[in-house]
Amino acid sequence: MARTKPFATIDDQIRLLRSRGLALDTATAAQWLRSVGYYRLSGYWYPYRARELHPPYERTDRFVEHAAFDDVVRLYEFDRKLRTLIHDGIERIEVALRSHVSYHVGSHDPLAYRDAANFRPTFRHGAWLATARRRAERAMRHSEPIRHHRTKYNGELPVWVLTEVLDFSDVSKLYDSLFARGQWTVAERLGIVVDHTALSSNQRAKVLRTHPLARWLEQLTVLRNSCAHHARIWNRSFAPVSTTALRTVPSLRSLPEGQSERLYGAMLVMAHLLQQTSPGTSWAAKVRALVEDAFTPLPDRHVAEMGFPHDWQNEPLWNRIDGP
Repeated sequence: MARTKPFATIDDQIRLLRSRGLALDTATAAQWLRSVGYYRLSGYWYPYRARELHPPYERTDRFVEHAAFDDVVRLYEFDRKLRTLIHDGIERIEVALRSHVSYHVGSHDPLAYRDAANFRPTFRHGAWLATARRRAERAMRHSEPIRHHRTKYNGELPVWVLTEVLDFSDVSKLYDSLFARGQWTVAERLGIVVDHTALSSNQRAKVLRTHPLARWLEQLTVLRNSCAHHARIWNRSFAPVSTTALRTVPSLRSLPEGQSERLYGAMLVMAHLLQQTSPGTSWAAKVRALVEDAFTPLPDRHVAEMGFPHDWQNEPLWNRIDGP
């Protein structure tokens, strides 16, 4: 058995792709293979590989008829631009979440985050607090507010200062740790107003114990990290999140029934949060324009691969033409 896959030169890679039926211009392909890499691009030509004729219909090494390297590059560029848009949107959602969570916690006491009794018993408070302190120590080298509070207040940081140096994941975990009343308060301030009266008694009991936004923030954290590490996202599957409660929010009615694990659900929730926290935003309009202009024209690609419903453009959130 070979220790690892053998090295292949750019010329070898081009010959291999051409032998498998991918139409390409040698000079263009060589430039992209050098700049981006065979392995990274392989995730984008994968959906252009033909399937077997019999179950389980796995992908073969051969490309479908008329598959072209140019279309692979166009798909790669679409995904890159989509990552940039999503990262920008999550940045604004992260700032809003920090503000609302720190306001809620700080309204009890500026240092309430230090007391495990203020959070759910299941919260790994010690581990979270240790991470928060490491973030603060790391930030002190370049953060004047951190140095100011450390000097003037004997090193104690109020929660609204601390959250400024936390990651999205840290703040999401802090939200998840809040008791139900706190979760609902923060969620409604973010514009997620669930109509629990429209749910079954069992569903109502679940959401009244833990607001569904907590699980959605977990999915957005994974999406945010994927974008930050330049991972492919356009056809990615995520850990499923229940949609039942959020579908009672009028602008989120096009979430798939039951659960969401594709990109559309995450982007729809993002569009709603941004509409609530960044009035006048054109984020949703930019997503729609990118999908229509860069993805829809691609041969053999369909928005359903990202979880989009067939009539997604009729939904109010994607029809808004707002500001920057």
